Amino acid sequence: MDADTLGSQVQQINQLTVIASDGYKDFVADLQQGIRDDLYERPTRATAEYFIGKTLVINGNDITVSDKQGRDIYRYLVKNDYIDDDDHVTDRYRADLAEGTLAMLPESCKDISEGVHALIQCIFDEHALDNMIGNGHETKIQENALNENFYKKEFQALWNHINHKFAYTVEFDSEELIRKAIAHIDDKMFVAKLQYTVTTGEQGIDWNSDKLKSGTGFLAEKSHTFTLERSEGSFVKYDLVGKVAEGAKITRKSAARILSGIKPYTFAMFKNNPEEFITKAIRLINEQKATMIVEQITYNKAEGSYDANIFTAEKNTDFSRAYCAKKNVQDYVFVDGYAQDGKSIERRFAEDMDLADEVCVYAKLPKGFSIPTPIGNYSPDWAIAFYKGTVKHIFFIAETKGTMETLNLKPIEKAKIDCARKLFKELSGEDVVYDSVDSYQHLLDIMESI
Repeated sequence: MDADTLGSQVQQINQLTVIASDGYKDFVADLQQGIRDDLYERPTRATAEYFIGKTLVINGNDITVSDKQGRDIYRYLVKNDYIDDDDHVTDRYRADLAEGTLAMLPESCKDISEGVHALIQCIFDEHALDNMIGNGHETKIQENALNENFYKKEFQALWNHINHKFAYTVEFDSEELIRKAIAHIDDKMFVAKLQYTVTTGEQGIDWNSDKLKSGTGFLAEKSHTFTLERSEGSFVKYDLVGKVAEGAKITRKSAARILSGIKPYTFAMFKNNPEEFITKAIRLINEQKATMIVEQITYNKAEGSYDANIFTAEKNTDFSRAYCAKKNVQDYVFVDGYAQDGKSIERRFAEDMDLADEVCVYAKLPKGFSIPTPIGNYSPDWAIAFYKGTVKHIFFIAETKGTMETLNLKPIEKAKIDCARKLFKELSGEDVVYDSVDSYQHLLDIMESI
């Protein structure tokens, strides 16, 4: 059956009906973004700006197209009718290319002629630039190796203090934990019923890259949200007690007593979304456990120590976010955290340490350097060695936080910080100080007050 036979019905064949959860909606958005990145972001117009700054690989050498060369290429295309008024490549260029009769490039571009024509052809052939072009703005640094700062005697002394691995022991009253966990779950547990939204609409006409990019390719007409009613017979079987015991690192007996002790209304929320109920129950139990462990925990050295290669084990490729440091044990510091005036707390902290006369060397500690706690491993942010005589304590381990208000820290996060504080206090007495700070000046204030 052909289109003439179908008539107007041909437009009704390719319709797609999707009943999507919120997660699927995010998946579709990511998929469409991927399509744009892989296909539609390929250039469609041969402007001077398109050529300028491109890095071509010519005979194994990287050559970047200059501003003058980019403008000369554009004038060459206009002069020879190789682009139209909208800067799109014309059929004349394709014909001359096929017949091998392309006009000569300007003198400024003769040495890169192969690369220039590859750039032009890329507009209509996605493989034209294979093995030919690089990114002129791409950071050429491939590694972030340890530098001479790591080998300074001041940092080596600090590193020898802290690079041991540790094990902990902790005792707490199980009955107290069970009572507190039951009350906390009854107070904080909330699990909503699963919902899904059905959105209906039609595929728009005259699809192009701009419509896909703007999200107007599909025209939504209406939507309705439904609550998913679970039937008793369709339940997946869950080892509820086992999952909670495993996640909260408590015995099955304690998990069973907690779950049987909560109110029937609270326990009934399990039916709404079993996975969410289990996750939240584990978190709420751990929050109560976190408040109880700090006073009872003790640390002892375990077998083994951290090797220097943990600093280079993390492979960072996005150097656009990196800070080029002076006193760090690696040339670049990858920072994150709470943004303030365009710079994160960590970025400002590193910059201030580089300027401070009293700081000899510091390290942005990698995630591989961690302290075990009953509620998960904890990785402090910084290890700092000061010049002797400039401050009260010459070694400092710091955690940088965007807020120092204790009430704003989650119970588990606060407990991990308290465990680290206790470890470093037991580790070396007054040699190594640990604390949580929000600025370099705050660190100095703490040093003076200790």
